[in-house]
Amino acid sequence: MKSKSIQKNIRRTKINHGIPDGKIVYTDLNKPAKPFFSKKYRITGKPDYVIMKDEKYLPVELKTGGYTKPQWNHILQLAAYCHLLEENYGGFVPYGIIIYNNQSQYRIPFNPKVRFELENTINEIRYLIKTGKIYVNHDDPGRCRNCSMKEYCSVKML
Repeated sequence: MKSKSIQKNIRRTKINHGIPDGKIVYTDLNKPAKPFFSKKYRITGKPDYVIMKDEKYLPVELKTGGYTKPQWNHILQLAAYCHLLEENYGGFVPYGIIIYNNQSQYRIPFNPKVRFELENTINEIRYLIKTGKIYVNHDDPGRCRNCSMKEYCSVKML
C-alpha cells in the first residue's frame, strides 16, 4: 500500500501537469528512465509519462510554447511512443495524449493513417541519412543548432 505522502505527490504531479486519470506507470520527467526500444523500426524513445487507463497503456507528452493545436512533428513523436508501448508492453495503444502548457489536452488517435505516416517518415529519414541528402528546411539558426540531424546536414547554419 502506498503511503499517503506518495499518493499526495502523485495527485499533485497529475494536477500540475494536467495528466488525465489513470495510473502513472512510467515517467522520464522526475528521474531519468530507461528508453523504450523498437526492434521493428530500430527506434528508441522516452515519453514524458505513460499512464494505464482501462487496461491500456497511453503515452503522455508535455509540450511548452505558444501552440494552439497539435503540431505534425509532435503527433509523429507521440505515434512513435504509441508504437514503442505496443511493442514493449504488448497490446493495443488506441491513442496518446499531448498536453500544451499544462492546459490544452489533445487525444491523438493511433489509427492506420497515423501508423502509415510514422512508418513512412522513419523510412524517409533513413533514406535521407543513407544518401546524405539532408537539407535544412527552415531559417532558424537556434533550431539548426539544436537539430538532432545536424551531423548529417550539408547546409549548416551555425
